[in-house]
Amino acid sequence: MFVLSNFLIALAKVLDIALSIYTFIIIFRVVISWVNADPHNAIVIFLYRVTEPVLRPVRRILPMHNLGIDFAPVIVVLILIFLQYFLVETITELARRL
Repeated sequence: MFVLSNFLIALAKVLDIALSIYTFIIIFRVVISWVNADPHNAIVIFLYRVTEPVLRPVRRILPMHNLGIDFAPVIVVLILIFLQYFLVETITELARRL
């Protein structure tokens, strides 16, 4: 039973790190959008390719196209923080109870 517990703890830690990294990637994407970055830069292309599949569905749901401000990154970051506090903690607590 301790093997499953250790596996779940390791899974929770990896998930926590992955969610943190993705949160920072979203934040870097927002910062890049504030400056006039070269769209042919490899880093800019990477940021757009990694974040756009997550941001696009949120943009479709939000009806704020005329405001000129993109709230999709804020919503995605809030969802990622929720997942970190809820999902990671739930998996860790489940592992402790095994």
